[in-house]
Amino acid sequence: MARLTHCACTSVLVGKAATLDGSTLIARTEDHAEACAPKRFTVVPERVHKKESFVSANNQFSMELDGAGLRYTSTPDVDQSEGAYEEAGINAAGVAMSATESTYANERVLAHDPLVEEGGLAEDALVTVVLPFISSARAGVERVAAIVAEHGSAEGNSILFADADEVWYMELATGHHWVAQRIPDDAYAVCANRISIQEVDFESPDFLHSDGIREFVEDNHLNPRPGTFDFRRIFGTYSQQDTHYNAPRIWFGQRLFTPEVEQQPEDLDLPFIRRANRLLDVDDVAQLLASHFDGTPFDPLGSDGDERSRTRYRAIALSRTQEGHVLQIRPDLPPERAGVHWVSLATTAFSPFVPFFANASAVHPAWESEACRPDPESAYWLLRTLDVLAESRYPLVARRVEDYLKASRQKAHAFVAATDRACAPLKGEALTEALTDANRAFMDELLADTRTLLQDVIMAEAEDSPLSFDMDENL
Repeated sequence: MARLTHCACTSVLVGKAATLDGSTLIARTEDHAEACAPKRFTVVPERVHKKESFVSANNQFSMELDGAGLRYTSTPDVDQSEGAYEEAGINAAGVAMSATESTYANERVLAHDPLVEEGGLAEDALVTVVLPFISSARAGVERVAAIVAEHGSAEGNSILFADADEVWYMELATGHHWVAQRIPDDAYAVCANRISIQEVDFESPDFLHSDGIREFVEDNHLNPRPGTFDFRRIFGTYSQQDTHYNAPRIWFGQRLFTPEVEQQPEDLDLPFIRRANRLLDVDDVAQLLASHFDGTPFDPLGSDGDERSRTRYRAIALSRTQEGHVLQIRPDLPPERAGVHWVSLATTAFSPFVPFFANASAVHPAWESEACRPDPESAYWLLRTLDVLAESRYPLVARRVEDYLKASRQKAHAFVAATDRACAPLKGEALTEALTDANRAFMDELLADTRTLLQDVIMAEAEDSPLSFDMDENL
């Protein structure tokens, strides 16, 4: 089987009553085993599939695709030799999907239901075979469930779905067993490479699960707490890696949104569902995805703590983060106006989240670039260059980068509001064309801003070179 290189990732889900404007939000970073694994951002057009055979380049998973496939936004790999890895998008029905956050089950449950590594459903194929064919978040869970029932799951994966009303989190734990939970409307969840769902209410419509999961657990004596069905306790891991790699990210997210609750970063029983101390918006979620334990002794770019504390925990934004996204489905709007795909290429700590109205026919040549190596005409590589320069001399350029990101956020929200006003009377192809043009014009503006910042950073770092000597004013 081809090498599976996509791993890690941090997820955020927010219900509609927990946001400032009533939007549903699902978001995630996409991390990779390598620092440079370029991504592109694109729109996949609608098409009618006529019993076509889909075969994954990753592990030969195959299934028949049939029927109408909706248009959707997508962030595929540039190099698709190991699969497309489309990762995230919003379709024309106003449904958002993010897949996947790698999730790990324990050896006890895997001994009785191992992963189907050859031919099972894996991350590289998930968005491709699911998102074009669903009309609601719940339907997304059901389609994945049907595929896993037939083919099995090749990996432990967590998948995020949202429409205007509901947000769902689905955890594929073993080859055939899974649980999905609807996030309460007034709540949020932060997840980081561990099974997160806790007590399952089998009578509630807010939970879905694989057939026979209770019998599987009972027959194989897998439940350490009889009388309950805590999915995390039964199927999840409680390892040293969880302590340093996973739990601290959940702790930091809950610290950011619910700071009044005192918790410890190495607590492996942090709650899955939380209520924030305020209404959240896109910027709050983006701030979390861009974070690296800011303001704590654990920040690898910070000055607090010591060398040991600054490398104690795995941060959210990493040099090997390839992209981040916040998928926003806004309320009281038709599907053709509701979806905004906020995308941040390369490392989220230094790259702005760019709003893209999902009802568009194309993106922008720089974002759609297929350059595999550094290229000044590629948005991914332009932002990756900024990441490298900013991280290498962080104290020197941090203020410049912070000002750039702040200005980008202000421009982004102004752009969304102005575009909403301008496009409100439009429908059909006229609306799609107007949103396509507006998206591209705003991306042009941010490209210009990014190039200006890069020029400033290069000049500042050149002036601060250690290859200087103050003896003669002409030297």
